[in-house]
Amino acid sequence: MPELHNMTLNFGPQHPAAHGVLRLILEMNGEVIERADPHIGLLHRATEKLAESKPYNQSIGYMDRLDYVSMMCNEHAYVMAIEKMLGIEVPERAQYIRVMFDEITRILNHLLWIGAHGLDVGAMTIFLYAFREREDLMDVYEAVSGARLHATYYRPGGVARDLPDSMPKYETTKWRSEKDATRLNGNRDGSLLDFIEDFTSRFPGYVDEYETLLTDNRIWKQRTVGIGVVSPERAMQLGFTGPMLRGSGVEWDLRRKQPYEVYDKMDFDIPVGTNGDSYDRYLIRMEEMRQSNRIIKQCVDWLRVNPGPVLLENNKVTPPRREVMKGNMESLIHHFKHFTEGYCVPEGEAYVGIEHPKGEFGIYMVSDGANKPYRLKIRAPGFAHLSALDEMVRGHMLADVVAVIGTQDIVFGEIDR
Repeated sequence: MPELHNMTLNFGPQHPAAHGVLRLILEMNGEVIERADPHIGLLHRATEKLAESKPYNQSIGYMDRLDYVSMMCNEHAYVMAIEKMLGIEVPERAQYIRVMFDEITRILNHLLWIGAHGLDVGAMTIFLYAFREREDLMDVYEAVSGARLHATYYRPGGVARDLPDSMPKYETTKWRSEKDATRLNGNRDGSLLDFIEDFTSRFPGYVDEYETLLTDNRIWKQRTVGIGVVSPERAMQLGFTGPMLRGSGVEWDLRRKQPYEVYDKMDFDIPVGTNGDSYDRYLIRMEEMRQSNRIIKQCVDWLRVNPGPVLLENNKVTPPRREVMKGNMESLIHHFKHFTEGYCVPEGEAYVGIEHPKGEFGIYMVSDGANKPYRLKIRAPGFAHLSALDEMVRGHMLADVVAVIGTQDIVFGEIDR
């Protein structure tokens, strides 16, 4: 009889379904996985160390680049940690804008997730559908910050600027006729809030389209039902958060359990799974998109009728307005000091966790009284989920590894940070 050996297989680090530079060493018995060993560090950018060498304000842009699909949510935790240590209160209008953009970011994240997850397990069309809606929301990002991805829009004390009164419009080119441009600009004649409101009225119909493609699709169910099952007790022991934890039947959402900003004034539901498998986690994220849409609608309604400041007017922490700085010597000094040295944060430590689209994203910050953090530690949700990959794929087939990586919604920027 020939001797039987387990085969060792390298999955990645350049595998298109690895969702980043994941090197996964799989020990295979035929097609069945006996052990999975994730290797990380191939993308390491030393974000925490870089943040310790720069004034507080200059690290906001690094937060966007951690999980580059949930940009503003990363910024939110970072600026909230600074605000907690400074003991400052953010204007109410800025809080509503932050909550609205957190939920826009959640939808952006889940759209990319469903597109990529579907593509990984063989559903091509969903990818094209999801990116159609992402385009509208990317335009919203661009309208407020000038950037489609790395916005750097949140600031300690509020947000960089108020919502614009107009939306950028499509122009006639040799590739786009006047008729096409007019059709594309149909919902861009009003303000940014008008555009977002139009999106929220259309979006539930789009989610119905995704569900028509996938929810009762027998191939999708064969690939996800019963795959990567995690019990509620084990999910808590493994440090799961977000849809990974709620998919296992644990109703834990920081927006409801430890409300921050104005989430306690919002009306929304928290979907919870029953089986803890990949299919349940899919259903939860689909429902989360509908609930985010509800929250955005409520924010739009409030922002329409409540004007006000969006950034704290305390020039020790926030820069003076440009028109004031141009005509006032003291404001010019504040401006210069703000952008060269920054500001000193009192000695102490703070931890802030937010309900990021992937789970609990936390910032632990220690200050020694200087103008930059003494220590910054990022609690990335994907890191705990990736740690459980071995347990989730054991006994499954090789093709199921891709489905499990997809259901974890991993982005490597935040894991390698």
